Amino acid sequence: MSTSPKVEATEVSKVEEKGQRDSFKEADEKAPYIDVTSEDPEHVEGAALSQSYLKKVYIINRVMNEHVGFSRWHWGLMLLSGYGWLVDNLWLQGVAIILPQVNREFAPQHVEWMTFALYIGLILGAAGWGVAADIIGRRPAFNITLFLAGVFGIAAGGARNEVALGGLLAALGVGLGGNLPVDGMLFLEFIPGSKQYLLTLLSVFWSIGQLIASLVAWVFIVNYTCSGDNSDIATSGVCISSENQGWRYTFYTLGAVTLAGWFLRFVVFQLPESPKYLLSQGRDAEAVQVVKEIARRSGKELGDDILSVALLRSAAGEAHEMSDADEIVPEKRGLAGLLAVPKQLFAAAKNFSPSHLKPDLKLVKPLFATPKLAYNTSIIFVLWSFIGLAYPLFNAFLPLYLESRSVGTGNASVNETYSQYAYISICGVPGSLIAAWMVEMPRSGRRGAMALGTLLTGIFVIVSTQSPNKGAFLTFLCLEALFQNIMYGVLYAYTPESFPSPVRGTGDGIASSLNRIFGLMSPIIRIYGASESGPGVNAPLFTSGAMFIFCGLLMLTLRVESQGRTAL
Repeated sequence: MSTSPKVEATEVSKVEEKGQRDSFKEADEKAPYIDVTSEDPEHVEGAALSQSYLKKVYIINRVMNEHVGFSRWHWGLMLLSGYGWLVDNLWLQGVAIILPQVNREFAPQHVEWMTFALYIGLILGAAGWGVAADIIGRRPAFNITLFLAGVFGIAAGGARNEVALGGLLAALGVGLGGNLPVDGMLFLEFIPGSKQYLLTLLSVFWSIGQLIASLVAWVFIVNYTCSGDNSDIATSGVCISSENQGWRYTFYTLGAVTLAGWFLRFVVFQLPESPKYLLSQGRDAEAVQVVKEIARRSGKELGDDILSVALLRSAAGEAHEMSDADEIVPEKRGLAGLLAVPKQLFAAAKNFSPSHLKPDLKLVKPLFATPKLAYNTSIIFVLWSFIGLAYPLFNAFLPLYLESRSVGTGNASVNETYSQYAYISICGVPGSLIAAWMVEMPRSGRRGAMALGTLLTGIFVIVSTQSPNKGAFLTFLCLEALFQNIMYGVLYAYTPESFPSPVRGTGDGIASSLNRIFGLMSPIIRIYGASESGPGVNAPLFTSGAMFIFCGLLMLTLRVESQGRTAL
């Protein structure tokens, strides 16, 4: 009895797929960056995922590691993802930098409320864009956040009173709040596991953002500001806008830098959607197409013998047949994509209902799927919360602290304040490079590097309050900036690595939201918890240092070490 050609082709296909899976299995014994199953003790977050997804993402990770690798395209993605981190700190520091000049021009009762307004927007942005990234995809959030931040940042530079400025800063925060949870997560999902340590290196852009903000402010504020003693408005009088344009020029410049990043992302680079997100949505054909497109952009070709929908579904024990759900709709990019945005927004608004605002616990429950995963998730959330308060208590008001210790008057005082701020910013840059080196050390890993950086950050914040002179104060602040960037560099890498891809945006969004919610308390503590002089003047700094030290000790109890494995 003869065998039909159709049956023979099917048998050949099965043999090829089995051979491909065998090659993956053989490679597993040699490669350190592997994914196994939900029972793998090193992949605690695997318990939150279906076996079907685990098997598919295992193959995707293997193809990314063995066949695609890390190319110039990935370096470009790293630069654009890092640009989001740069912009985030660019504006956080930019708002801190302008507080002394806003105080002189608008003379509000407490200028710290401007920081409060920014954090209101950051809370909404972090929660909204993090969850949205799991619902509508990584790519839309990646493109929209910088646009919103740039537009409202420039508008804030034109504010004519403190109420308008506060409102525009809140709107700025809505766009800005999505940068950290979305950008790091997206970069992680496109790179091979052997290069995941580069996620830590993204924090160097955080340092560069602070440096750019300080240099821009140093140029504009020093040269376009009112003369007189900035610490005594009652004596020197309130600045009029025409004589105090420096902080406005600073905001215009930072806004232009932000919009330049959006243009590079949306028009020039044209990033595809994350393949892991597509897998989590059951869009296997699109995930395969994206991986093959990345390979082409990296100068390689992937045949169906290496990656195909049939191979993925065979490994997951699913039917191979293509259906209408597998139809790939070409994405509009470049100018066509830009022109399509208003239509997409209108359609989204038309289909909106109040029920959409109801929290979807389906995206939260997987983060607590097992006791071990629940503990690790809870500790991550606590760390982001307490660091969210400790960081702005010190950094958001650093120009005010520097100004209070200035020995000069008038423009000399302004120059001294912003020059010192620039020096401190430069000191933080090496911290990110050290962090990227430490996370790959066998005896350190993510947890060790993160804990060490956090402990030393807290110690130097407290020590700086006891500085006998200006030189010692500046030295301790430089050391604090160095270790602070080690802490943040590892924390921002460890967090998305610890969450599974289908709910990674939700986990990152919750963590970032808690960070901003607790940061919201910092201006209140600064206003009502510190005295103008005497023992209470350093109360916010003592609080900040103590919380950093507590977080450093808490990091040692984390149950997951993400070194040497590929994120699911």
